[in-house]
Amino acid sequence: MTKLVLITGGNRGIGAALVAAFANAGFKVAFSYCHNRQQALELQQQLTSGEIACFALDQANPQSIDECLTNIEHHFGQRPDILINNGAIAQEKPFDQISAEDFSTMMDTNLRGPFLLTQGCIGHMQQQGWGRIINISSVGGQWGGFNQVHYAAAKAGLINLSKSIAKIYSKDGICCNTIAIGLVETEMTARELNSEAGQRKVASIPMQRLGTGNDIADLALFLAGNNCGYLSGQTLNANGGMYLG
Repeated sequence: MTKLVLITGGNRGIGAALVAAFANAGFKVAFSYCHNRQQALELQQQLTSGEIACFALDQANPQSIDECLTNIEHHFGQRPDILINNGAIAQEKPFDQISAEDFSTMMDTNLRGPFLLTQGCIGHMQQQGWGRIINISSVGGQWGGFNQVHYAAAKAGLINLSKSIAKIYSKDGICCNTIAIGLVETEMTARELNSEAGQRKVASIPMQRLGTGNDIADLALFLAGNNCGYLSGQTLNANGGMYLG
């Protein structure tokens, strides 16, 4: 039976690369967008292979998460077999300027959202005795942040969420893993990489290039398949050699 994957934040950047890769690999694909519905519809129309549909989702809003999963179930007749928690926000601010609201918004979107989405999908995965959860984290969640302390903290929490889910649900045939990305060329990172500090970061990458959406999509396809059935709770460092821990 063809597996259904839900990819959050799928209308641009790494998310769009994930959507294209899974659609072209023959999966049924549900993907979410938060604001730009037209961009999501254009991506949906471009990809003609397999079943694909986009859904509105504000993952900082628990009600929106419930509605999105319900809409997916109505459309496809089931909840996702594979969940890729890719949707996220970023914000560059010096530590002493991060407000309580900034911190809460970051945590609600980048950590609580994936937590609630996982809760909403795990029951279906348990019932069928098979599931895959892939959390897209960041090297910032491993070595800390400078002007993105709250972002780094949320991404560190996402790594530990994967470990916890793996401990609880691996016995049910559910593998939960993390891809911790380095510097990947997307709209969200463009501002950071265009700065003088950002250029120094690029120059320091041992692989001497930025990552691409396809680099991440290839790893996600592996983690979503049957060949990684004994891999759970792990963090794959897709960072060009920036961090080796």
